[in-house]
Amino acid sequence: MNPLVDVRGVRKAFPGVVALDDVSIQVGAGTVHAVMGENGAGKSTLMKIIAGLDRPDAGCVTLRGRTAMIHQELNLMPSMTVAENIWIGREPLTRIGLIDHRALARRTFELLAGLNIDIHPAELISDLTIAARQMVEIARAVSHDPEILIMDEPTSALSEREVDQLFRIIADLKTRGKAVIYITHKINEVFRIADEVSVLRDGRMVGSQAVAHVDRDRLITMMVGRELTQLFPKENVPTNRVALSVKNLSVNGIFSDVSFDVRAGEIFGIAGLVGSRRTEVAETIFGLRKPTSGEIRIDDVPVAVPSPTRAIERGMAFLTEDRRISGLFLPLNVQENMEVAALNDRFTRKGFVSHGKIRAACGAMANTLRVKTPDLFELVRNLSGGNQQKVLVGRWLLRSPRILLLDEPTRGIDVGAKADIHRLISGLAAEGAAIVMISSEMPEILGMSDRVMVMRHGRSAGILDRDDANQVALMRLAAH
Repeated sequence: MNPLVDVRGVRKAFPGVVALDDVSIQVGAGTVHAVMGENGAGKSTLMKIIAGLDRPDAGCVTLRGRTAMIHQELNLMPSMTVAENIWIGREPLTRIGLIDHRALARRTFELLAGLNIDIHPAELISDLTIAARQMVEIARAVSHDPEILIMDEPTSALSEREVDQLFRIIADLKTRGKAVIYITHKINEVFRIADEVSVLRDGRMVGSQAVAHVDRDRLITMMVGRELTQLFPKENVPTNRVALSVKNLSVNGIFSDVSFDVRAGEIFGIAGLVGSRRTEVAETIFGLRKPTSGEIRIDDVPVAVPSPTRAIERGMAFLTEDRRISGLFLPLNVQENMEVAALNDRFTRKGFVSHGKIRAACGAMANTLRVKTPDLFELVRNLSGGNQQKVLVGRWLLRSPRILLLDEPTRGIDVGAKADIHRLISGLAAEGAAIVMISSEMPEILGMSDRVMVMRHGRSAGILDRDDANQVALMRLAAH
């Protein structure tokens, strides 16, 4: 039987880099084909070519059916409603040519109900969580009833419940004879839903195999070209000195009475389901939100943190959850994005910036994180999503902060870079930094944390020591 997707010998080059070189892939009807590879391996470029968004320089692409793509970076319009985003350009019209809002709402209700997505059609996108926005993106793609559906890291912002929901949608698409191309960094997802897997490395196809014929270690080796012996390089180095203390911190209507201590050298994990208000706690500590009550202490001294500037002055750094909206300066280059928070005494003298020093530091950090970029002067918006995340991580690591708040530090990061970032985080802890790490990935929380606080509905549901923390214990606190 002819495949729905037939890519043969595709090549694509951009200034300074060959993104794809002689890549071929075939995807049959009623199958899920996973595509894996490190950041910058060429996955998203290949998908854009299949979706018709980019033209290949060489090779051919044959598609037998309509194609829809769910992008890694959300492409919704925040000022419009859920219904308007889903059906934009395809709205039902009245007899006189105006949008039929009643029919639009009804059509959206039916679509979301069929997908078991609990979001009201009239809600503004700007009022939704990142996870809810991702579900709207999925609904919009499915609404086109495509024969070929491309999903680029669709679960990066989803809770376990929402991931299960997405996988049910994918299973239904398979039974209807659709072809699903599924890009992911999460190896466990490949074994849960995929029939075949292809691995790209440095723009070339390493291989395609039936999932039943590969294991986890083989996939990692194919992706990174080497074996990763220690994905979670955790050392037990906490001191007795409390570097950060949060007591009964509250923001009216968001979270209440959150208390915890973080010792110098400790990695303190915060777990919880999407909507548990983990991010809002970190934002308040960093001065992005004003607390209505409670106290923050640094080195046992009560402090006011009215702004991020003051937080940075007190030795804090905060890696935000959404790199594009609240993290990166997309029109600036790699070096400018890295150096923006690091222009302190280390890189200045008598009020003047030491450009040689800062360039060398940014270059060394980019090499350490294996940022794939032609040079430091490449615009950050031209990098892959994972490499953008590495730049954001590098920005804060350049400061060598005493207190580091990390919100989903490895979201959209490949397995090789995850190991590198985990090693750097452990290194900062070993040097005495106090680290608060929010993560939706259970293995990351369990593998890296000395202690874990579980959030539920804006409150602390409990704090577990490393020896007592496991997936069952964490989910029991998070869900009950």
